[in-house]
Amino acid sequence: MASLQAHLAVWILKWRTKRRLRHCRDYRLASQILRPLPYKPPASVRITNARLNGLPGEWVESPSSAEQVLLYLHGGGYFACSAETHRPITAFFAMHGFRVFAPNYRLAPENPFPAAVEDAAAVYRGLLSGERSQQGIVVAGDSAGGALALSLMLALRAAGSPLPAAAALFSPWTDLAATGESVRTNARRCAIFHGPAIAPTARLYLADADPRNPLASPLYADLSGLPPLLIHVGANETLRDDSTRLAEKARAAAVGVELKIWPVVPHVWQLAPDKIPEARQSLRESAEFLRRHAAVVNSGALESGQHA
Repeated sequence: MASLQAHLAVWILKWRTKRRLRHCRDYRLASQILRPLPYKPPASVRITNARLNGLPGEWVESPSSAEQVLLYLHGGGYFACSAETHRPITAFFAMHGFRVFAPNYRLAPENPFPAAVEDAAAVYRGLLSGERSQQGIVVAGDSAGGALALSLMLALRAAGSPLPAAAALFSPWTDLAATGESVRTNARRCAIFHGPAIAPTARLYLADADPRNPLASPLYADLSGLPPLLIHVGANETLRDDSTRLAEKARAAAVGVELKIWPVVPHVWQLAPDKIPEARQSLRESAEFLRRHAAVVNSGALESGQHA
C-alpha cells in the first residue's frame, strides 16, 4: 500500500510540474520547471568540487563513507538538472557507505548525443585511475541518468574496459523512440510527463541521431555481459515500460536483474527521501544491492591477487 506522502507528492507534481510542462516549448523554461526544490544536505555530509579527466563534478562523502566508489549520473532529460539538484540522492548514498562522485556532464541541446556518453566514460576512466578505485566502482542514475549509466557500460564493454560491479537504475529512460505502451496508457496517471511530448523532447539530445541508436536508447542494445542491474520504477509512470522491457531483454541476455514496480509513486521519487517513505526504502534497497555485488567482485579480485 502506497503512503499518504506518495499520493500527496503525485498531486503536487501534477499541479506544480506537469501542468506547466505540458504547454512549455522553451527548453530553458522546462529546465527550470524540472529543477527540484532546494535541498540542504545534512551537516555530516561533505561536498567537494572536483574535476576528473577535465569534467567538473562533486564528491559527496560523510563519516559513514567507506572506500566503495559510486558514480552517480543525474537525470533531467539530458538538458536539465545537475549534480547539485540530485544531492538528496547522492547524500543518502554517502550516508550509507559510499564515496559518491556526481559529474556535471555536458547538456543538450548545445551538446547533443553522444556528448553525455563521452563525458560519463571520461569520468569513469578518471575514477579507475584514481586512488579511490581500489575497491572497484558501482554506478547509479535516474531517468536520463539511468539510461546514461547503461550507455556508459555499453561503451566500456566495446572498448574492453573494466565494467562496474553493479548498477542501480531509477526509472531509466531507455527508449528515446517512445514506443512503450505506458507512454500512452499512463499519460494521464503519470505525475510529471505528458506521453506525446516524450519523443519530441528526446530530439533536444538526439539532434539528427537515430532514436534507436543503442548508445542513446539502451533498450535496443545487446545487453550481454553487463553486470547485475537493479531497476526501480513507478507503476503509473509514462516511462514504466522503458524499465519492464529493459528487464526482460536483460534477463534474455543472461544479465542478473532485480526489477521492482512501485505503486503510486511519481517519476524519480527517490529525490524526496526526507518526505516520501518509499524514497528512503528504494534508496536503502539500492545501497544494499550495490554493496552486496561490489563485495562479491572485490573479494574475487582480492583472492585473485593473493594467488597471482
